[in-house]
Amino acid sequence: MFTIEKPAPNRLDLSLSGKLEAAEMDKALDEIEALSADIEDGVMFYDVIDFHMPALAALKVEFSRMPKLFRMVGKFRRCAVLSDEAWLRSLSELESKFIPGLEIKAFQRNQRSEAEAWLTAE
Repeated sequence: MFTIEKPAPNRLDLSLSGKLEAAEMDKALDEIEALSADIEDGVMFYDVIDFHMPALAALKVEFSRMPKLFRMVGKFRRCAVLSDEAWLRSLSELESKFIPGLEIKAFQRNQRSEAEAWLTAE
């Protein structure tokens, strides 16, 4: 399951649990694109509850939208990632080095308040 909320004008909250199939990936990307259309200097809060590799068809959907995704990511300056998986936290922070202008910091899921504080700090 993938849920997206916009709790503030410059913020998206994403939550991922389980394995994504192609239709769900397509719907999620449409929703992210629509909700981020008017965001500038935004922040993103990403809670990975129970990670499973997406279905191959879902990855194809994601890769087919890479140009749009890169433009969308450019609207954000910070992303806090919550995950209990150490390898996923490390990969998230490594990804930050390859996306200019986006700072990603990962936290364990029990560090939600610390992630919120970091995300909203200037």
